[in-house]
Amino acid sequence: MQYFSYHTHSSFCDGKSDVEAVCARAVELGLSAVGFSSHAPVPYPTAWAMSFEKLTDYTDEIERCKNEFADRLLVYRALEADFIAEDKSIPFTTWRKMTKLDYLIGSVHLVNNPQKEDGIWFLDGPEDEYKKRIDSCFDGDVKKAVRQYYKQVQEMVISQQPDVVAHMDKVVMNNKGRFFKEDDPWYRDMLEETLQVMANKQTIVEVNTRGIYRGKYHTWFPNINVIKRCVQLNIPLTISVDAHHADELISGFKDAVDGLKVAGCSAISVFESGQWKQKAIGDVMS
Repeated sequence: MQYFSYHTHSSFCDGKSDVEAVCARAVELGLSAVGFSSHAPVPYPTAWAMSFEKLTDYTDEIERCKNEFADRLLVYRALEADFIAEDKSIPFTTWRKMTKLDYLIGSVHLVNNPQKEDGIWFLDGPEDEYKKRIDSCFDGDVKKAVRQYYKQVQEMVISQQPDVVAHMDKVVMNNKGRFFKEDDPWYRDMLEETLQVMANKQTIVEVNTRGIYRGKYHTWFPNINVIKRCVQLNIPLTISVDAHHADELISGFKDAVDGLKVAGCSAISVFESGQWKQKAIGDVMS
């Protein structure tokens, strides 16, 4: 098995292990590559994003470990950058220039209601806050909130052009079928619209295993039906463990590979020689 971890957090943000410890554990586990993707700073106080003050240390430490582990492990520098709105987010081009990234992962954690001054819905975090914030930010209108989530994902893909979209349907995690169903026609339509945008831009979609191994959700982000649709639309796919601890680096990886094969996926995206490439899934399984 050719293990890799392109979506990896460290103690520079909400990760629990430092960069060197992650690299050392990656070598022990036989990974070919680790890409560090700490949460980029956001213009709001959070417990999970890296602070602006840490950016220089972040880039320097990854560069140091890239050199230290050069004979044993490929080490990449990335960020998981949040998109909120063009006037409320730092442009992804700025992150690329400031930190000399190998690649950039785009995500939406903070859903913006443009009709409200402080209407920011944090869809992650404690489960009981999910509906409370929909009530306060979107006046309890679940459809409006979820549609806005996918509109932000679409706008991010079009205007910011991330290399990879993180956990693209994570809006379902804290919902757990309580406030909307994934087979609701309006939800399916919004999801399909978003996938069409990704297909047009050929943006890589990660199959994220973290919800399963952390016990927060029963399947991947996105789920197997969405993965199958990605295959039908020729949207490139990769595997992401979204590790926040050195011991999580291969959690759920093999099951995700098997799931991709079941979905009819013949190739996955890997980062090699400074660019994303499609590699036969059989080569990853070997």
